[in-house]
Amino acid sequence: MLFAMSIDAYQLLPEWASLALGRALPWLELVLGLLLAAGIGLRFAAAVASVLMMAFLAVMLRAYLMGMKIDCACFGLGEAVSAGTLARDGLLLVLSVSVTGLAIRAKRSTGRNTIRS
Repeated sequence: MLFAMSIDAYQLLPEWASLALGRALPWLELVLGLLLAAGIGLRFAAAVASVLMMAFLAVMLRAYLMGMKIDCACFGLGEAVSAGTLARDGLLLVLSVSVTGLAIRAKRSTGRNTIRS
């Protein structure tokens, strides 16, 4: 599995964990994307997506600072970790955290306007 090999290139996990993550992560991302698009469990899905983005950015930053010439595996194969990929993923993190904040804020404002009997 190519994605698992990309994960293994970061040299953070044992091979078995890279394989397991390579199988599970795309499904988790798909489920999160569907939940976000449907607006189901928005606060939870947005928060989990933000945590994932933070983890991805941290791992990429570590690889970049260590001078590792490895594939980012962000949007498929063939893109090396670089200042450009870090900037792009940093922007995506800002957007993700913003969506999370808006989801939490929207839930709070709708909670205050309800009439209790």
